[in-house]
Amino acid sequence: MRIDTDVVPDYPLSWQARALTGLMWSTVKPISSLLMRHPLALVGAARLGELGRVMRVPCPEHVEVEPAAFSACGGEWVRAGRELDERKAVLYFHGGGYFSCSPRTHRSITWRLSAAAGRPVLALDYRQGPVHRLADSLADALDAYDCVLHQGYAAEDVVLAGDSAGGHLTLATLLALRDAGRPLPAAAICLSPWADLTDIPRRENRWQDPMLPAGRVRWLARRWTSGLDPLDPLVSPVHGDFTGLPPLMIVTGSTEVLRDEARRVAVRAREAGVSVRYEEWPRMPHVFPILADVLPEARQAFLHMSRFLKEVAGAGSAAGDTAAA
Repeated sequence: MRIDTDVVPDYPLSWQARALTGLMWSTVKPISSLLMRHPLALVGAARLGELGRVMRVPCPEHVEVEPAAFSACGGEWVRAGRELDERKAVLYFHGGGYFSCSPRTHRSITWRLSAAAGRPVLALDYRQGPVHRLADSLADALDAYDCVLHQGYAAEDVVLAGDSAGGHLTLATLLALRDAGRPLPAAAICLSPWADLTDIPRRENRWQDPMLPAGRVRWLARRWTSGLDPLDPLVSPVHGDFTGLPPLMIVTGSTEVLRDEARRVAVRAREAGVSVRYEEWPRMPHVFPILADVLPEARQAFLHMSRFLKEVAGAGSAAGDTAAA
């Protein structure tokens, strides 16, 4: 596996994927259209999302979950087994459009990512709308990164990762750290990142996407960017200068309405000299790795993430050996 490459995995489309995307078309997409239409609906969805912080989310017996606290928010450490490298960590930002979900709702990702990375994962419960703003979420992400370093982790032993809005937060955090002259993590993984919050119509895949309605994504972007410059790279990372950032892995589905944003991030990052592994999975829905309990393709994606991180570690070791020589 090479780090800087484009990949279209050619696994046969599973019957589970066919059935699930059909079900999403008739349930998830209509519900999303209703939710992302009025501010009061977001408030209601956010309150329902609070249940995600208290509900019991089962994990395999070998997975340990430990609550974690920070100055402005909390989170949880997720460890998939005891044979992990405790000198290294993944800092994970969950998705949910910046108004819903929590570390608990994304445990199907975080425990598998812990196993794939061979290290513990810190899933951050960052502040979200409609009460809080994008700047609050970014402040929490930067604070969590500081906390991880203060606990003794070296920056080169940390990986950032996130999905959807969490992918946006991953990219914004990298840009903010770079701009502040801070030590950067070894790599980052973005699953279906929401990278462009400018007021643009999304025409690609607007009918093919089985989950996200393009018009509602645009409406939500307007809400979160109210009073902000949507071209600010910390608001729309796709417009940023990626010079100096660590290797990126971007995973998306071919029929996603956000697919082109992921592609544009890969292009801009490469133009700035950043190694990018861009994977576009045929007919996979938005953030399909979260469906690993039922989708064989999602389970395969974590094997790809594991190989990416091993390649990054190998490249880092080779660079260190060259510098020493």
